[in-house]
Amino acid sequence: MSVKKAVVLLSGGLDSSTCVAIAQSLGFEVYGLSFRYGQRHFHELLAAEQIAKAMNIKEHVIIDIDLRAFGGSALTADIDVPKGRTDNQMADEIPVTYVPARNTIFLSFGLAYAETLKSNDIFIGVNALDYSGYPDCRPDYIAAFQNMARLATKIGVENDQGVNINTPLIDLTKAQIIKKGLELGVDYSLTTSCYDPAADGKACGQCDSCLLRLKGFAQAGEDDSIGYVHDL
Repeated sequence: MSVKKAVVLLSGGLDSSTCVAIAQSLGFEVYGLSFRYGQRHFHELLAAEQIAKAMNIKEHVIIDIDLRAFGGSALTADIDVPKGRTDNQMADEIPVTYVPARNTIFLSFGLAYAETLKSNDIFIGVNALDYSGYPDCRPDYIAAFQNMARLATKIGVENDQGVNINTPLIDLTKAQIIKKGLELGVDYSLTTSCYDPAADGKACGQCDSCLLRLKGFAQAGEDDSIGYVHDL
């Protein structure tokens, strides 16, 4: 019987690490795909490499794309990362940390990788509940991309199963994601979520991503074991 293969978009954060564990629990052989896209939080790639090794994934590929050529985001341009925002402020508008078309670009590379592996499955850790208002994390976007993928690829045309964009976290709160990952043995001390880390990789504790992470751990009743610039 052939092994089921899945491409998992691996950012180095807690969501994508949880996706790796979920894919493995479903019997998939995981192929991790990360991106060096000019992000200011490049420490996430170091985390992704550690996670890939610790979770014994089959292969980990890092793709170079220079999205700083376009800018337009606090993650790829000299724009301040928002700090200390409330939940209401995060939900009020699409934040400046949104990277234009990022998930579309990443999923397109994931689709190409999956085709070469003869894999029908791609996992992405998008979430429609505890997220910062990104339009490319919504269920209707994922459904539209999956439909496009089934129309635009050889594997989608020739295989009855087509291409599946798996989003196992999309309806979970951050606390539920953390609990699920801990049940599956994810070591969250290896992950990073910060948009604006210090030079040594310590998280700022105040950007949207840090605040959502800290809220999730608090609601899950668990300690967050990564390093922060200031003791929290």
